[in-house]
Amino acid sequence: MMNTAPHARRTILSWAFFDFGNSAFATLVVTFIYSVYFTEYIAPPSEGNVTGTALWSHGIAFTAIVVALLSPVLGALADRGGFRKLMLAGSTAVCVGATAMLYFPLPAATLAATGLPDEAVQALVWFVTANIAFEMGIVFYNAFLPEIAPPDRIGRVSGFAYALGYIGGLSCMVVAFTGFVFPQSPWFGLTKETGAHVRATNLLVAGWFALFALPLFLFVREDRPATAPSDANLMRETKAQLWRTFHEIRRYRQIVRLLAARLFYNDGLVTIFAFGGIYAAGTFGFSIPEIIIFGIALNVTSCLGAYALGFLDDRIGGRKTLLLTLAGLSVATTIGVIAPNKTVFWLSGILIGIFVGPNQSASRSLLGRFVPPDKENEFFGFFAFSGKATAFLGPLLFGFMTQTFASQRAGLLTVLLFFAIGAAILYRVDEVEGIALAGRELKNRERDGSEELSHPA
Repeated sequence: MMNTAPHARRTILSWAFFDFGNSAFATLVVTFIYSVYFTEYIAPPSEGNVTGTALWSHGIAFTAIVVALLSPVLGALADRGGFRKLMLAGSTAVCVGATAMLYFPLPAATLAATGLPDEAVQALVWFVTANIAFEMGIVFYNAFLPEIAPPDRIGRVSGFAYALGYIGGLSCMVVAFTGFVFPQSPWFGLTKETGAHVRATNLLVAGWFALFALPLFLFVREDRPATAPSDANLMRETKAQLWRTFHEIRRYRQIVRLLAARLFYNDGLVTIFAFGGIYAAGTFGFSIPEIIIFGIALNVTSCLGAYALGFLDDRIGGRKTLLLTLAGLSVATTIGVIAPNKTVFWLSGILIGIFVGPNQSASRSLLGRFVPPDKENEFFGFFAFSGKATAFLGPLLFGFMTQTFASQRAGLLTVLLFFAIGAAILYRVDEVEGIALAGRELKNRERDGSEELSHPA
């Protein structure tokens, strides 16, 4: 992957394989398979009832609110107590367990035939539980990045993990489609009458995530504080750390600018993710198989873009890389708005794929450069907050403009506004100052020196 010491390569690979594993949840449960199955079969549209689409959107919104509120607090708690790996293990276990439980709620039609009430609420509770645990786990997972990656290679390490995540999600989806969803005789004798062949993809995701998360817990070391507070003082010190952070906000102004920029440009990405398939179907008449192929193509190009531009990130810096990706995403969105046919729209989608992976990767790596060595979990908690706090604005504005002008093209045009505001704020970020104030390069030099003593040539 890169020229690093063997023990460092093992650490980076072990950390990155967590991304390979957890991406199966985002790809199969949240995006491609279970979300569709829930809205069509677990809670199908019916007159007088809340639709599955509305229930699912409520679940996504509730997840965003909970994660936005909890992530900074639990991040600070992990910093003070040295609980990062423990909290990551707990969130992973909850996500894996709740995902497996999604196998059990049956389709509404099956239950109606036996006179039993539907199990939509039960399914939604298991999904929301898994989704909150998944999002919280990302906070603690991301916080390892600035510790395991050399300062001059943090961009490519982040990009490599994102690329591996796309590969993991796609690989699990291929297994699900070929072994469970599409064949006439699904694996393990699963029946199609009760949707067991589709529901079993949740068991696949749970096992996949658990398996590929293991290397991180076995081989990635956690830098724990020299003295951890007692249980009685832990919450008091956690509150004190958060309070100090707010009081020292001027010291962390580059982080504040980055997170403020991400509030906006991430809303643009959220809107694209939420309405990309809807736009393709509504404006260009894509069929469901065409949308699936389109989604796979976007994931492949996102993988390639995240890996390739990770090297550029280390060469020109995270801020310039982010501005480049926002420019590319703006061009791609504009093409999508004015595209006269499917062929041109495909070009828009490929360009979005190329730039969306590096945008997410460079956001993570730039924050990793800015974060003080003793506050990784806390600031990656705020990073999660910046991705969730206003995530409703983009979809809301998309819907408003689409309805007002009776055109999805008008709705997609709003994405450019979020990219432009985010880029304007990001332009004011001083990367050199942010790195200097973090003091992380000195910390890494001290750690590398101690490792050389521990691992003599």
